[in-house]
Amino acid sequence: MSLSPIKLEILETMLLNDKPQKAMDIAKETKREFQPVNMHLLGLIKMGYVSLPEKGMYAITEKGKRAMGIPETTKEKAAAILAYAPHDKAFSFYITIGNPLSLHAHNLRDFANKLDKADVASVEFHLQRGDFEVWFKGLGDEELAKKTALLKKRNVTGENLRKQLREIVEQRYLELAKLAGQPIPTE
Repeated sequence: MSLSPIKLEILETMLLNDKPQKAMDIAKETKREFQPVNMHLLGLIKMGYVSLPEKGMYAITEKGKRAMGIPETTKEKAAAILAYAPHDKAFSFYITIGNPLSLHAHNLRDFANKLDKADVASVEFHLQRGDFEVWFKGLGDEELAKKTALLKKRNVTGENLRKQLREIVEQRYLELAKLAGQPIPTE
């Protein structure tokens, strides 16, 4: 079943936030009126793409993610995504082409931590080129690649980009570690 542009935009917003939200917050984020967003949410519930985990709160379902082209992540897949990448498969940060930062990330947790050390111009450079999406896909994480593409689509920049990307990667790391049955570090 194909999705209307508005329904797709609502699902994208829900995917990016990755937690139950109120319809009013979804409307604000999509810069749309509350009533039409609410009606589309009801349609998405009927389609099975959105659930009501608690009164007044909406969340994207696995079926909703699949409708966006994101495959379900198994325990084995989660463990593979979280695995340590050797140096030749690590993410290498650059300021521009030919100007490396000598900063490398070997897994998602390492990536989140290295984001704080990377120059914000480097983060913007890699987002615009699609480098993060390619690396996340290379790890096997289509969902994280999609979320990163959505940040690019929304033209998020500067420190706000770094903050949002770090939050998305950290949240995904925690979700995958839990799914894979790995211990979650406390810092």
